[in-house]
Parts: sequence; C-alpha cells; structure tokens
Amino acid sequence: MRPPEVLALLRAYESPNVTYLEPDGSWPIVWERASGVHVWDATGKKYLDLTAAFGVAATGHANPRVVRAGQKQMARLLHAMGDVHPHALKAQLARELSKLTFEKWGSESKISGKTIFCNSGFEAVEAALKTALLATDKPGVIAFSGAYHGLGYGALNATHRDYFRAPFVRQLREFVHFVPFPATVQTMDLVERRIRQIFRRKPIGAILVEPVQVRGGVNIPPAGFLPMLRQVSNEQDTLLILDEIYTGFGRTGEWFACEHSRTVPDIVCVGKALTGGFPLSACIGRASLMDASWPRSTGEAIHTSTFLGHPVGCAMALAQIKEIQRKKLIARSARVGRSLLSALQSLNTPASTLRVQARGVGLLAGIELQRLNGKPATAFALQVTRQMLRRGFILLPEGEYSNVLGFTPPLTITGDQIASAVSALGDVLAEVMDHSEL
Repeated sequence: MRPPEVLALLRAYESPNVTYLEPDGSWPIVWERASGVHVWDATGKKYLDLTAAFGVAATGHANPRVVRAGQKQMARLLHAMGDVHPHALKAQLARELSKLTFEKWGSESKISGKTIFCNSGFEAVEAALKTALLATDKPGVIAFSGAYHGLGYGALNATHRDYFRAPFVRQLREFVHFVPFPATVQTMDLVERRIRQIFRRKPIGAILVEPVQVRGGVNIPPAGFLPMLRQVSNEQDTLLILDEIYTGFGRTGEWFACEHSRTVPDIVCVGKALTGGFPLSACIGRASLMDASWPRSTGEAIHTSTFLGHPVGCAMALAQIKEIQRKKLIARSARVGRSLLSALQSLNTPASTLRVQARGVGLLAGIELQRLNGKPATAFALQVTRQMLRRGFILLPEGEYSNVLGFTPPLTITGDQIASAVSALGDVLAEVMDHSEL
C-alpha cells in the first residue's frame, strides 16, 4: 500500500487526535520494516533511527534472538490466564527482575523484589501508586514539574504538563502535589524545603520521580537529588517510587539510572526497553513491602488485566535481558554516550542567532534550542526535525515546548553512525538558521 493511501485511511478511520498528518504529506513517514539501528519506510528509503522508537529497541530493532524467542513462544503458547493459571516464563521473568533490581541493590541483608506485571508504562505507575496507598494509607503523592508518567487517569494526576491534563481535569482526583524539578544544587535546596513543607501539611504516601526526565526535555538533576529524596522518604516514612520506564535497561550507562547515585527505591517501574518491542511493563517493589501491602489472593486479584504477564512478552523480555548482557550494552551505552555528548557539545552554531545547549548521560542526550531572549525556539526545532527526516535521520523533539532534540538511539549504534548523525545535524542547523527568522 502506498504511503498516501495509508495516510488517507488514517485520516478517514483513526481518531484525529492520534497521528499528526501534514497536509502536504511530508509528515509522517510510513514505516515498513526495521532492523538494528535502521528503519525503512514504505517507499524503500532507509533511515538511521536516533529514537529507538521511544527507547524501546535497546538491543536494536528486530533483534534476531529476541524475535526468535517471541516466535517460538507464539507457536507454543500464544496467550495464558494472567492471574489464574500461570505459565513458567512469568515466574522466570519475575525472578530475573528481582535479580536485576533489589537483589543487586541489597546490602548485607538479603532482599528481593516482587513484581506486578502490566501492559504499558502508565499501568506500572498506577500499580505503584496503588501499592503506596495500601502500604501507607496516605493518598497524597509528591511529583515534579515537567514529569511525564503516562496518560491513564491514575498516572495523569502525576503527569505535570497541562497540555495532557487540562482537557480531563474535571475527572481527576488531583491527589498529587507538584514541586520544581531541580536543575542545580542551589535549586535542589529550595526543592527540599518545598517537599518538607508539603509533608507538614498533607498526608503523603509516596514521592514519584523520573531519575532523568526524558519527555520533559532530557532534564538531568544534580547528583545529590535522588539521595536527598531517599533521605526525606526515610524520615517521613513514605515510599520512594522511581519511574525508570524510559531510563531503564542501560539507557543511561547503568542498568538503571538510580545506580549512578546508588539510590535504592522502594518501587521501580520499568517498560519500553524491557521486551524490545512487545507491550509489557512491570512494577517491581521490595518484597517485604509488596507482601505487607497487597492481600494474598483468595482467587480474585484486586489489580489485574487480561494480558497480565503475557507469555510472548515474557519470552522476549528474558531474551532481551540476555542480549543486553551478552553484548555488554550497559558499558557500551556509557562509552558511546560520552562520544555522543562530546560531539553534540562541539556543534558549531552561530551564538549571535541561537542558544544551543547539549546535555546527556549514557545514550540519552538532548539539545535545547532557545532564542537569544531565552524563549524556546520551538518552530526552529520542528524545522530541524523535519529536515533531518528528509536527510534520513529520525529524531523527536522533547519538552513542554518541543524545543529539545532528543537522542535515544539503540544501544547498538556505532561511533561512526553517531558522527554521521551529528554532522548532518550541524549542517541542518546552519541551513535552517539561514532561512529562518529567529
């Protein structure tokens, strides 16, 4: 089917709010297939994917071992009864997630993790919020400006951006209290004071935070931020929930971003790169917490779904984890990520027309584009994104104003491929500057 026909079908039969369609057909491209770090559209054009499809394809698109695991499982057991009659892979994956998180993070005393499997990232966040209420009997949650925790009605309460919240605010309980996400050590002191003030006024059961805000604009907090939240949570007898849906499984050069500061949460939410391409997520909590919070099933779970712990997703997740280990992608993410950030910071742009700031950790980086008056250069960033697409590079703008060009490529990307992408970006920045009125 030709791209214009595909887009015409979407225009006719998909909700108009889902896929943005340029009138001239220049956006979006129609994906046909993907392999490794590349995507081919329906016309046969090849692209370098600098997004890993929202960070999902950590081991590369259609990783052969991950695909084979899914195919084998589909032929053997395509679907099961998630909370009734289990299958072996669900148990094996729960054990593996415990090893990667709480068993690894534990001190001398042996601790483990227990998992609630979900389908998408926001569901894992909502399972964590339910756990916090059951554990503390306190409904309040502290979250942060710029936060993105998903768009289901529970998670939407903790997603800060008004663009997503405003149309539905009349149906939200609004149990979340937002404080600024710190950019410097100095602002972190202010944030801590604000948090403590809220604890004095409100019954708070959890602090929910992304170690790095990706959708919020690749916002990286000071090194002491997560340890400070851990200390406050301990003092206030509340839970620390880390949303590692985007940052997990090697994205930042560690298995999980919290490991950079050796911060151990009470609950961690994972998804995206967990399977490499199948909708599966997980809320993993400290075993003692999960046992104390959730009642033992008497035959009917109080939090479940039809596809809970799907056998195909579990098979792919186990294969994905093995591939990350086999290819040593965690160390690779840290090493290649340093090259990416260095290259982005070295981009030559006329300072007299635009402010360009690069930041990143591991293979998670962003370039913020601002006008000289400090305002977001949104239109400029969107032009750059479109021009890069025409040159064969897939990028996405992030942040509330879509003025941060995000880089979350597959962890298998090479240094030469990064150099090629950054060189093209430099050319596009110069080209767009020549033809734009900033």
